[in-house]
Amino acid sequence: MKRFFMLIAAIAVTFSVVAETIFYAERDGEKLYFDHYPAVGVTGNAPCVIFAFGGAFARGTRADEGYLPYFKALTEAGYNVVSIDYRKHLAKGINTSGLKGAVVTMKNAVEYAAEDMLSATKVVLDNAERLGIDPTKIIACGSSAGAITALQAENMICNGDKRAAELGEFNYAGVVSFAGAIFSVSGKPKWDKTPCPMLLFHGNSDSNVPYNKASAMGVGFFGSQFICEQLEKMDVPYWFYAANYRDHSMAGDPMYVNLHEIFSFIERVVVGGEHLQITQSVDDKKHPKTKTNFSVKEYLSTNYSK
Repeated sequence: MKRFFMLIAAIAVTFSVVAETIFYAERDGEKLYFDHYPAVGVTGNAPCVIFAFGGAFARGTRADEGYLPYFKALTEAGYNVVSIDYRKHLAKGINTSGLKGAVVTMKNAVEYAAEDMLSATKVVLDNAERLGIDPTKIIACGSSAGAITALQAENMICNGDKRAAELGEFNYAGVVSFAGAIFSVSGKPKWDKTPCPMLLFHGNSDSNVPYNKASAMGVGFFGSQFICEQLEKMDVPYWFYAANYRDHSMAGDPMYVNLHEIFSFIERVVVGGEHLQITQSVDDKKHPKTKTNFSVKEYLSTNYSK
């Protein structure tokens, strides 16, 4: 992940992206904003990607220059981008010695972030016409913790969570997840309503966010592979880019090297309505075989050990 941002930040200085900053909520005494980057060269309303940054729910910013090339590529392809703030509930860390406390803290962190994404989405919907956004083509997207945020927000909508009630009958037109998962305290994620199509990138050697799942007594994270298996059973369109022996770099690299897949998913599935179920299992020989199974404690330690 770090090498991605070093590379991409160097590229970012070669151009500037002009955004309109909009206040959308105040939570726990914190004012939350999003930046709107308009689609380039589009007459009328265009699809919109609502993006949540990564950082283990403890760090990160909506305007990190490492994301700007991705935003620029999306806007030049004719899509709006909305990059949001959300509450970083784990900024003070997490106590990995007390299981119950850790579960409550993590649950709050994930759900607060998802609630903030839903609130930002409501403001986007309310201002869609002025911002040139097609309200029927809004895509939730994120990296790492941001990908968890996007997936959790979609899951909350589908399950009729009260925090999604202000959106009415709205659902996202798609989710694009860079190394994401869904957090559950009641076993495998449930879907009371059919979820939207999803494009999920993940490496099976990721020790930050589970590729499949990391759970104990029904509590834990359910990753991209697990979610895609659920989508297949529900006959929901998906595109799973499974990178063998890749680590958490898949939280960032696809924004730079997999734009073809991202644009194809948006145009073919989100806009075009194609009912695709694709699994790409990718082997990059420059990445040696590494560990692919991790315990819950290892995931927590990777993210939060001091």
